[in-house]
Amino acid sequence: MKTREDLRNIAIVAHVDHGKTTLLDEMLKQSGIFRAGQVVAERVMDSGDLERERGITILSKNTSIHYGNVKINVIDTPGHADFGGEVERVLKMVDGVLLLVDAAEGPMPQTRFVLQKALELGHKVIVVVNKIDKPDARIYQVVDEVLELLIDLNADDSQLDSPVLFCSGRNGTASLSEDGPFEDLSPLFKTIVEHIDPPAAPEGELQLLVSSIDYNDYVGRICIGKIERGRVEKNQEVLVCDYHGNHPPRRAKVVNLYSIEGLERQAVEEASAGDIVCLSGIPDITIGDTVCSVEAPEPLPFVKISEPTVEMTFSVNNSPFAGREGKFVTSRHLGDRLRRELLRDVSLRVAPTDTTEAFRVSGRGEMHLSILIENMRREGYEFGVGAPRVLTREIDGVVCEPFEEVVCDLPQDYVGPVMEKLGSRKGELLDMNPVGSRVRLRYLVPSRGMFGYRSEFLTDTRGEGVMSAVFDSYRPQQGEIQRRPTGSLIAYEAGEAVTYGLFNAQQRGALFITPGTQVYEGMIVGESPKPEDLVVNVCKRKHITNTRAAGSDDALRLTPAKRMSLEACIEFISEDEMIEVTPKSLRLRKAVLSNSQRAKMLHRKD
Repeated sequence: MKTREDLRNIAIVAHVDHGKTTLLDEMLKQSGIFRAGQVVAERVMDSGDLERERGITILSKNTSIHYGNVKINVIDTPGHADFGGEVERVLKMVDGVLLLVDAAEGPMPQTRFVLQKALELGHKVIVVVNKIDKPDARIYQVVDEVLELLIDLNADDSQLDSPVLFCSGRNGTASLSEDGPFEDLSPLFKTIVEHIDPPAAPEGELQLLVSSIDYNDYVGRICIGKIERGRVEKNQEVLVCDYHGNHPPRRAKVVNLYSIEGLERQAVEEASAGDIVCLSGIPDITIGDTVCSVEAPEPLPFVKISEPTVEMTFSVNNSPFAGREGKFVTSRHLGDRLRRELLRDVSLRVAPTDTTEAFRVSGRGEMHLSILIENMRREGYEFGVGAPRVLTREIDGVVCEPFEEVVCDLPQDYVGPVMEKLGSRKGELLDMNPVGSRVRLRYLVPSRGMFGYRSEFLTDTRGEGVMSAVFDSYRPQQGEIQRRPTGSLIAYEAGEAVTYGLFNAQQRGALFITPGTQVYEGMIVGESPKPEDLVVNVCKRKHITNTRAAGSDDALRLTPAKRMSLEACIEFISEDEMIEVTPKSLRLRKAVLSNSQRAKMLHRKD
């Protein structure tokens, strides 16, 4: 079988924050993609606003670099477990992976997850120990830990003999020895060309598996995939098939054909087996479809994407402030937007509820869903979001729930509080190891036990702890886990919050709002330290009499309000609470707004 010696297809995989995107920046610079003196943003591959703000990769990105006569197609993948679906499908497009491991942290849960997926597909691996210039780097131990991980994941002999490079992504240097010399990334480029197999280029009729979808207002949907066999030409008639038979084969035409050169898409007339290309002009094509020739339609099987584990209810905003700030507010707007998201996110599921006003949206984790909520909010959507719930399954007649492997890296002084909290959340300690001056705890915890814990963890470790979690398995359901030990402070009536009312309310708990905030009955304005909810009147004004002037409120001192981000809101809300999401505001509220109605429901329950 012929091979494409002029081509290599690789993906960069790693745990979150181990330096994938920063290393790729340097690879692009040193391969001459940017002209001399060109000003380039840091982490140029993280093109989305949210990616830049949070410093994480959410969507996988394609680029290419040239080394000598060889074109190297590189895919930058997300590190967060919540975006694991992105990693799983793009690995089908490549023939090898660069496994990045932080020289101080070593292999983490997501390292294991992405490496396992790559090994299952039989990909060759190049191990890159990154950030070797960190003061707490433990290079030798990390190399041993990676080898242990490869053995643990049943790597074959060729994968166990993977080359190891030592690298500083920020400085743009790499070496085959931990002692150097460290000059540039040439050793890395050379290792990719020598170690990663060139893609096979079998002759025959066209087969192209769609692994990713992009959208452009001018050309519509753009599908991205690797040509497995044959060749494709611009304006060619093709058949779009589905291996699982979800839709019958349909004819289409390749209107535009692009190859990826650096950060740009370049229009080309034709491409052949081994190339990663972008096609436009095929309506309704989706991830997992195969573009085949009309003469010999043979669809390719698609990698099974892991199922969602968490769901939330997205509903039409029915608060008294509905429609004031958003552009898209109806159930039709909401449904259309969620269905559009399904086209590009294979890990997401959207199901109807018994009412036309709400949808059940399932994803891989809280962060996965919070990114979707934030994107919709920025696009002008206004809607309500319920508390996250885990998705249970029945296995052999036993109700099972998702468990996560949680790794906590923290200073020794804070081990006690963390172990106590994870124990109360039905966590099971798997092992505990010293790592330099810190301690690494590995736990197995029910996913619902992790709801609302991240902010507590940061508080308990004074911001010095690092925690990461990855889905492990479904196990028999555990007993009751208390979601939140505190109650809510709820507004008594609609109006404007004033200093006098807030001053009285702050004696009952921590406030989320400031004077001048518009509130309505049933809106959550703070957190009560006791488990019960308390109704407070934040709109109450001081009665003016002959001896009391209206301006004497100025002497009242208010404790600064607690600012709630979207993630903090999702972590905070209980089963009977919601978040009102609008382009300008995030408001916490009770699902049932009427205070008297809620009191009656509580009385009936008792």
